[in-house]
Amino acid sequence: MLSSEQVQEILPHRGPMLLIDEVVEIEPGRRAVALHRVSSDAFWVPGHFPQEPVMPGVLIAEAMAQAAAVAFLSAGSGAGDQVYLVGYDKLRLRKPVRPGDDLYLHATHQGTRRRLATFSVEAFVGEDRVASGTLMATAPEPTSS
Repeated sequence: MLSSEQVQEILPHRGPMLLIDEVVEIEPGRRAVALHRVSSDAFWVPGHFPQEPVMPGVLIAEAMAQAAAVAFLSAGSGAGDQVYLVGYDKLRLRKPVRPGDDLYLHATHQGTRRRLATFSVEAFVGEDRVASGTLMATAPEPTSS
């Protein structure tokens, strides 16, 4: 388990773009389950959509990418490195996410090839899978000892 402060030691993101409140499960370098508490005062609530706020899909995708980055960088020397999202395959947004929801972000590292890390990602609200896909991100340059 990682607190918000520990997440911030790993990721460079800060509010309002830090979309992980804590990590509830972690296997460093392999997988992470992170939590984002969807707040009614989030920056997007007044405009997406004013009568019925729904978390933008791009923010759900970003939250899953941050969970993947935590999983990947938590393995050790990567903390503080930059990991850049470069793409998604078969990203599906299945159900709306609303203020008050607890959004659980699951990310599992599938492998790395030529500095391109691949992750299987899913997002859940309760038992409902609200998003899923495969993402690719750049991996940090290996450090020489």
